[in-house]
Amino acid sequence: MTDCVIAGGGPGGMVLAYLLGRAGISVTLLEKHRDFDRDFRGDSLHPYTLELLDRLGLAERLLSLPHHKARLFRFHVPGATITAADYGKLRSPFNYVALMPQARFLDFLSEQVEALPGCRVMTGCTVTDLLTAENGEVRGVRYRDSAGTHDLPAALTVGSDGRFSRLRKLAGQPAHSLGAATDLLWFRLPRHDTDPPDADVDLFFGRDHYVGLLAGTAGWQVGYTLPKGGYPAARNDGVEPIRRFVAGQIPWLADRVHLLEDFSQTTLLSVDISRVTSWWKPGLLLIGDAAHVISPVGGNGILMAIQDAVAAANHLVPALRTGRPASGEVLAAIQAEREPAIRRVQAQQVRTERRIAAARTKGRPIAPPSFLRYVTAIPGVRRILASANAYGPRPPRLLPLPSRPDPTGSS
Repeated sequence: MTDCVIAGGGPGGMVLAYLLGRAGISVTLLEKHRDFDRDFRGDSLHPYTLELLDRLGLAERLLSLPHHKARLFRFHVPGATITAADYGKLRSPFNYVALMPQARFLDFLSEQVEALPGCRVMTGCTVTDLLTAENGEVRGVRYRDSAGTHDLPAALTVGSDGRFSRLRKLAGQPAHSLGAATDLLWFRLPRHDTDPPDADVDLFFGRDHYVGLLAGTAGWQVGYTLPKGGYPAARNDGVEPIRRFVAGQIPWLADRVHLLEDFSQTTLLSVDISRVTSWWKPGLLLIGDAAHVISPVGGNGILMAIQDAVAAANHLVPALRTGRPASGEVLAAIQAEREPAIRRVQAQQVRTERRIAAARTKGRPIAPPSFLRYVTAIPGVRRILASANAYGPRPPRLLPLPSRPDPTGSS
């Protein structure tokens, strides 16, 4: 028996496990893969996340690992470069977005969780079913590992197992799509010393497509956009149109696009924007992509999942420290606190997707709104936009640990 079982070792699940564990709550985190080393996952650690880790005493150790400090978010359109956000202007000791392979970040968090008494991270464990009481309340999970099938009872079960959440399906709480018009084809190109030093997080717009470019410790991550469902046609055309587009929009990469030789070097990310109606049922809570899928544009997915974890910990720690399951009122309060921010982020992303779809339908070049060129020239706007992306709407603040209740009832 454990106080909390968390299915899914992504950023939200790992941070929640750590926050609960530091409060003395026993946690078992189950991850179906044997390690966290999967390519082209979100790599962006925003100032909010770094400030949170600093408060927890973890930032210095984390940032001793290889990472890239991105200080600018820019749009490139024919004849102009628009700096939409300048993180260097933030009033924070972490005035940048740290680009770090997510596998390294998760390995780091896993070590911190396992160092806490009563906490463990178990990889290679696939949840196959929910344990339920006669009244339908979730009481833990059944999982499978190399040794067989096991039951793990828990006072609370948390699903943080991503956009294709197994726990969400087992609970019968489907995600409803809000509409996405784009898919992304990711690949890597090497970085050269002569590349522009101010290239951090950049979008390059052209007719029918745009390219996202992310700096990193293992070269450039390049994201080539496709119309939703356009992968079969792109694969049939081969990589030459992609190489030609990238070389045309980013001339300083033209000397190495030939290194993209075939589609086996690419990873398709089917972009989705969706959320479930209810993030919880008695004994079960969904967070992160399990509850709401965020588009990768803007790199908000990790930030939203970690903020879900902070809000959840604020509500769950006082409840679970009593030794009783978290009530429905507690779980509902978590969704009530976080859902307005998620709705706001997703609404903005849906507007962007609709604008892109309309441009494709009408045969117009894909481009950011023209007014951005003028608005971002106003003093202070780049800092405001950087702050909006760095912290998101209504960011939760980690509350101090509550004192433990006196088991004797005396004061």
